[in-house]
Amino acid sequence: MLTGTGTVAGVAAGPGRAVQGIWHRPRGMPTAGAVYQVIIPGVRSGFAARPGYVYLPPAYLATPRPELAVLVLLAGQPGDPRAWLDSGQVQAMMDGFARRHDGLAPVVVMPDDLGGEFANPLCLNSRLGQVQTYLTVDVPDWITSHLQVRPPGRGWAVGGFSEGGTCAIQLSTQAPGLYRFFVDISGQAGPTLGSRQRTIGRAFGGDAAAFARVDPVAVLARTRFPGTAGVFVGGADDRVYTPQQQVVYRAARHAGMDVTFMELPGGHDWRVWRGGLEHTLAWLAGRLGITGRAR
Repeated sequence: MLTGTGTVAGVAAGPGRAVQGIWHRPRGMPTAGAVYQVIIPGVRSGFAARPGYVYLPPAYLATPRPELAVLVLLAGQPGDPRAWLDSGQVQAMMDGFARRHDGLAPVVVMPDDLGGEFANPLCLNSRLGQVQTYLTVDVPDWITSHLQVRPPGRGWAVGGFSEGGTCAIQLSTQAPGLYRFFVDISGQAGPTLGSRQRTIGRAFGGDAAAFARVDPVAVLARTRFPGTAGVFVGGADDRVYTPQQQVVYRAARHAGMDVTFMELPGGHDWRVWRGGLEHTLAWLAGRLGITGRAR
């Protein structure tokens, strides 16, 4: 149960200022963050999500607490929202970052985007479910009503590995006003059930135009995103997903996104997924206005 997170006196940085510049560690602040299991209902989407998880950094548990940014993290498929906590060691990673920054780190929300370990509703709205609505309406509504954090947009980011990485770039192209920053780790070139034909058939009843409206590469080819920034991370030994990521990376650059591509030692595995988040955490904190000037 999520407890002890009600509204308390807050410290908010002004426009363009970083939280670190105005935050002073109060006495009695915990030395480590806390993780809670949470139920995020599909109020608008009707999506039957499994329990998710929230990490609250030490500064959030203090009084007063700073107004912190939000990082929504998505797991791969097959998978479970706990993957980032268990194999990804997110709590230890964020606590380590917080120790170096006076207790400051993002509030991390890890919702379910599958509905079951082996399910694959493709992180979009289709015959397979209304997952895009869940992640762009239900999850944000829950966050803003249960947590004392920065508002969406400049203060929010989305990231994930494998299918979750694909989902991150999908959400950044479908809801750029909500998720302005993203980290795509080992993601695919687009949502897929194994082949383009099968995906369009099962998810959209054969309607290729409907698929093109949500396929990130197609969206990036026809739309400009000058206000969006992101990082793509691929494994040097990943011969399947890293080449696909490079396709999306080039499309993102063409669309005006401020993006970089990072290659790490490893394949399609946790060495890259965990390392990808760890290597981009300082970038995220700077972009989100935690440690650097908010952009």
